[in-house]
Amino acid sequence: MSTPLLAAHNLNRQFGGLMAVNDVSLRVHQGEILGLLGPNGAGKTTLFNLISGVTPVSTGRIEWRGVPITGMASHAVAGLGIARTFQNLRLFPTLSCLDNVMVGLHRHARQKRLAALFQTRPFHQKQAKLHQEALALLELFGIADAAHRPANSLSYGDRRRLEMARALANRPELLLLDEPAAGMNPHEKDQLCELIRQIQAQFQLTVLIIEHHVPLMMQLCDRLVVLNFGKTIAEGPPEQIAKDPAVIEAYLGGAG
Repeated sequence: MSTPLLAAHNLNRQFGGLMAVNDVSLRVHQGEILGLLGPNGAGKTTLFNLISGVTPVSTGRIEWRGVPITGMASHAVAGLGIARTFQNLRLFPTLSCLDNVMVGLHRHARQKRLAALFQTRPFHQKQAKLHQEALALLELFGIADAAHRPANSLSYGDRRRLEMARALANRPELLLLDEPAAGMNPHEKDQLCELIRQIQAQFQLTVLIIEHHVPLMMQLCDRLVVLNFGKTIAEGPPEQIAKDPAVIEAYLGGAG
């Protein structure tokens, strides 16, 4: 079997007396959409934070293309090609939508200091190219008409889309989406499902997604990993997970 794009081995994260992530292992294979399911408090977002370097691992290890990255700072993890959105939006609320996406492009905008200082022609050409790339991402997510409006003027659903556009501006190989459908109505969720499949194909992405909307995950994901109380209780294709007694108990037995 080929080396997975991302692998987590026996991850643990403890906060005081709470074991938020308890001996979790997973493999994310290139080109797939892998979903993380589980009731509130199951450890899903904490696992995202460990993978993206936001929160340090207590024990265990994380590998990117077979190379250990455990303990790497979040900006260094992003530099590898791992981008994410957050459960609680982390946009720059008073900046325009365009500028929010341009921030995501910053690591691709490095230019020589003299070129920036003297505003040379190559500098302006590079800036114009990045500007067009940012506009194209806003267009892709259906919010190009709000390019010059502040981010905090958008609806909650559109702010979710803006955060996804900014994450994609990092030109990642692996995109981590933390509850991207939060605050969306059923029609918007259906559109989001199609959009994620579109960007996966267009940008040759691998996607790891957390979402509470089970029908969306069943429709979207190639595989599902289900957590409860910080531990993995099931893993497999959606049709298998839908029938798993442990998963049914976690959702219907009062664990949330």
